[in-house]
Amino acid sequence: MSAFPEISKIKYEGPDSKNNLAFRHYNENELVEGKSMREHLNFACAFWHTMRMNGTDPFGSATMYRPWDDGSDSVENAQNRVRVFFEFLEKMSFPFYCFHDRDIAPEGATFKETCANLDAVVKVFKEEQDRTGINLLWGTANLFGNPRFMHGAATSSNADAFAYAAAQVKKALEVTMELGGRGYTFWGGREGYQSFLNTDMKRELDHLAAFMHMAVDYAKEIGFKGQFYFEPKPKEPTKHQYDFDCAACINFLRTYGLADDVKMNIETNHATLAGHTVEHELDYAGSQGFLGSVDANAGDMLLGWDTDQFPTDVYMTTKMMYIIMKYGGFKTGGLNFDAKVRRESFEPIDLFYAHIGGMDAFAKGLKIAAKLRASGELKEMTTNRYASWNSGIGARIEAGKEDFKSLFDYITEKGEIEANISGRQELFENVLNRYMFD
Repeated sequence: MSAFPEISKIKYEGPDSKNNLAFRHYNENELVEGKSMREHLNFACAFWHTMRMNGTDPFGSATMYRPWDDGSDSVENAQNRVRVFFEFLEKMSFPFYCFHDRDIAPEGATFKETCANLDAVVKVFKEEQDRTGINLLWGTANLFGNPRFMHGAATSSNADAFAYAAAQVKKALEVTMELGGRGYTFWGGREGYQSFLNTDMKRELDHLAAFMHMAVDYAKEIGFKGQFYFEPKPKEPTKHQYDFDCAACINFLRTYGLADDVKMNIETNHATLAGHTVEHELDYAGSQGFLGSVDANAGDMLLGWDTDQFPTDVYMTTKMMYIIMKYGGFKTGGLNFDAKVRRESFEPIDLFYAHIGGMDAFAKGLKIAAKLRASGELKEMTTNRYASWNSGIGARIEAGKEDFKSLFDYITEKGEIEANISGRQELFENVLNRYMFD
């Protein structure tokens, strides 16, 4: 029996369509720079927000009661959610999905029972994957929700909590591999601290690194070929998250010898909470060779928490795709909609409206970004801004042929620097606008 009997498969109808249950820009087979939109964007749907969010927020109880969900923690109810989920994925033409282990299957009275519950639900995932051809982009483990992780998981002051987290990730890796996942994400929801007075930071960071090395080693042992990702998130829930932003994460990976095995999974709303733009985080990760995957959502500039809204700002999606394409596009990752409908949007049909809007926003952004790249206008303007580095003293500095002594002599003889040229920020913004409005 269909969970969405009134909704047919969402189709592409073009920019002039007035149908709110149709794509206006996402035409999955349309070629952009010789590759289909589907391949460029690698859209994934997040199980946790789509199937498990019920409208609660820090100040209010649930507003969403799904007709297919009996509200119980039974394995049977969890299995039914999977079937509903895949009906949604099919109707939305999603090629991928993502999950947390505890969102897809309930915990049992013991860890052994919990693993058995997970296996029973994963069996249905495999059946649905085989039936539909929809695949797993990446899996992860929820190491933050249960009270056992109140002090963190890999960084907990309780060694048993570390051990439990390790056992949980071992199982999550096995499940991800069983489902053919293209990656696995480390998201340290509580890997941080509230007060330095009761914290041994060095010890906790050492433990986090040891934990990730164990995961990488076990993946190699079982033959898991997927890409590992590290997801930055500042603040919320801890005051000092160790995975604050891309710079902090990449420094950590290099310091502890994990740089060859782990890339970044960058979330828009997390970038905002770190005081960055998402394009900053994408460009930084890409410039350092760590751009892996993206959690596509948006935050509210007037609210100070992780609101996980759907991305509808085409300026933002254009800049994101411009940077992603600049670094060669996704290799194993994609755009995962780690986004949830607002608690006031409580009807099942709102799930469709929300995902259609996000997919269209990125499709439009992809097309504008491709036009910007084809013209080369912004790239040429940027190159001209750095013209002083293309010859003379600039070229010699970049080639490593100068040092402080030689530069002291150079400036002493020159007396003053060459006149600066304008950064022309407003012109750059005008050029972007021209392509946005074309």
